Amino acid sequence: MANYKFGKEYSFLALDLGTANTVAYVAGQGIVYNEPSIMAYDTLSNSLVALGEEAYKMIGKTHDHIKMVTPLVDGVISDMDAAQDLLKHIFGKLKMTGIWKNSLVILACPSGVTELERSALKVIAKDMGASYVLVEEEVKLAALGAGINIGLAQGNLVIDIGGGTTDIAILSAGDIVKSKSVKVAGKHFDQEIQKYIRAEYNVLIGIRTAEQIKKDIGALVKIVNEKPIRAFGRDIITGLPREVMIKPEEIKNVLLAPFSRITDLLVEVLEETPPELAGDVIRNGITICGGGTLIRGIVKYFESIFQLKVRAAQDPLMCVIDGAKTYEKNLDAVIERIELLEAKEYKI
Repeated sequence: MANYKFGKEYSFLALDLGTANTVAYVAGQGIVYNEPSIMAYDTLSNSLVALGEEAYKMIGKTHDHIKMVTPLVDGVISDMDAAQDLLKHIFGKLKMTGIWKNSLVILACPSGVTELERSALKVIAKDMGASYVLVEEEVKLAALGAGINIGLAQGNLVIDIGGGTTDIAILSAGDIVKSKSVKVAGKHFDQEIQKYIRAEYNVLIGIRTAEQIKKDIGALVKIVNEKPIRAFGRDIITGLPREVMIKPEEIKNVLLAPFSRITDLLVEVLEETPPELAGDVIRNGITICGGGTLIRGIVKYFESIFQLKVRAAQDPLMCVIDGAKTYEKNLDAVIERIELLEAKEYKI
């Protein structure tokens, strides 16, 4: 087998195209980009006004000629052209467009992405100069990034709560045995907070405000001595600006409803898991990854329901990229796998 040593023939890139954030890793340089997956376009000139953090700050504060675009919505690629545009502008902004030439790229994607979308993602990367492209499911990479040895023939249960979807998977012998996905995750939690405040207080708040409330007082268990926080919005009756005080207990109750859908999905996965692997899950417990892991009390919540040991990944936001980075250690094997997959696709 040919010897593909990093630095001589191929550079290595890993990309996590998430609903909430896009993260890019380049071997030898580390994380080069980690910002919201959003772009702002001027509809009159069809030109990009801002992307990432700059575009995120513009949400809810633009005029009619500015259009906010998110390439991925609820774990599904909603705009393939925008996805390509996002990558081009990210690396153009970093003055690193040449890094794609003769590169091996690991692309992380939600489990809801179809085979057609996977192929389109590969085309995007190859059009930018990549020699080899491997598209992997986020939940698999997250398991690797959380420190799980998925190569062993034993069951490991992983819950990846991202921005658009929550993926639950049983992994064993190097791959996913059983997985399910639900469009209940970070963005959905924010929308539920918005709906609650509108229904309870007749106040309309922005999605950024809802997200901040979730971060500040969101919890799945009661937090002792936590104080209410102020939220600002528009009174839907008078149309005037208004301030409301939101109690932590209210947000806890709001979050429990969508989390019950996640636990229902987890039950479904466990019911369809082979008995031997189910026994492994009892021994190994549950690992939680993704941004949703940062909601306080999440470990206690799952432990109380399933009576299993639960652990949160040490760096839940970076689990996917950390998992992708493990591929860098053995580029020969990765390239061989890509070539085998491409040969299989060609035969089909």
